[in-house]
Amino acid sequence: MKIAARFPIAVHTLLCIDYFEGQERTTSEFIAGSVNVNPVIIRQVLQKLKAAELVEVERGVGGARLGRPADQISLLDVFNAVEAVDGSLFGFHETPNPECPVGRTIQPVLGAHLDAAQRALEDSLAHVTLADLLAEVADKNAA
Repeated sequence: MKIAARFPIAVHTLLCIDYFEGQERTTSEFIAGSVNVNPVIIRQVLQKLKAAELVEVERGVGGARLGRPADQISLLDVFNAVEAVDGSLFGFHETPNPECPVGRTIQPVLGAHLDAAQRALEDSLAHVTLADLLAEVADKNAA
């Protein structure tokens, strides 16, 4: 099972907004052409990013711009904006068998490891900004 594609689409969207600033109006149609998805998906992602104050959006053909500088937007900010994880990334089945030695201990045994994995993911995402990714995009395009 994968984390939904909203997160990579949101990052792609934000990178387009910053990369093309001053060159193109970054409308949902324009961004959708880069992401290669329906503009409706981009509009849905932009709504979530706007609610998190990561973008400002002008209605109509005005386009979007970042809500703050790229070096002040971490991947964790983006992830939290579009994935809407309330608590843990990982869920448990509700009713493991309490009569089974595995069933009665699975949540505390596995839960500690899953919590550590989530903390590692969040820590990693917190240390990468859109500015870091834009620099990588520039390097890849220069090569």
